[in-house]
Amino acid sequence: MPNVKFENFSIQVKAALGDAAIQFLHEGAGELVSQIARNSPVDTGQLKNSWNYKVDESKQEATIGSPLENAIWTEYGTGEYALEGNGRKGGWSYKDEHGDWHFTMGKKPLRTFYKAFKSLKPKLIKRAEEVVKGNLK
Repeated sequence: MPNVKFENFSIQVKAALGDAAIQFLHEGAGELVSQIARNSPVDTGQLKNSWNYKVDESKQEATIGSPLENAIWTEYGTGEYALEGNGRKGGWSYKDEHGDWHFTMGKKPLRTFYKAFKSLKPKLIKRAEEVVKGNLK
C-alpha cells in the first residue's frame, strides 16, 4: 500500500477566500458608486457627489448609499409619482432656497441606484469570479 500524506490547507484557502471577498467588495462597491453618481441628476452636484460606500470586513459586506434625503426621493419618487403609489396626493407648495414659492405634484423616480446595479450586475458577477480564482492560485 502506498504511503499517503494528507495536508490540510483549509486555513490558507479560507484566508484567500476572505481576502478575495474583501478585494471584490471594495472594487464592486466602488464601481457601483461611480455608476450611481453618473446616473444622478446634476443641479448643484450635491447628490452626485454624496454617494459613497463602506466595507465591513468582518461581516464581508458593503453598504452603499448617500446621506442626503434627496437620494431617497430621487430613487423612489414623491407625491403622485411615488414608485409604489404611496406618495402625497393632490400636490403641495414649497418655498425654495431663494424664497420663491412653487407648486408640485411630486418628483418622478429616477431609480439611479437600481439602474446602476441592474446594468453592472453581470460585470460584477464576472469580476467576483475572477478575483476569487486569482486569489486561489
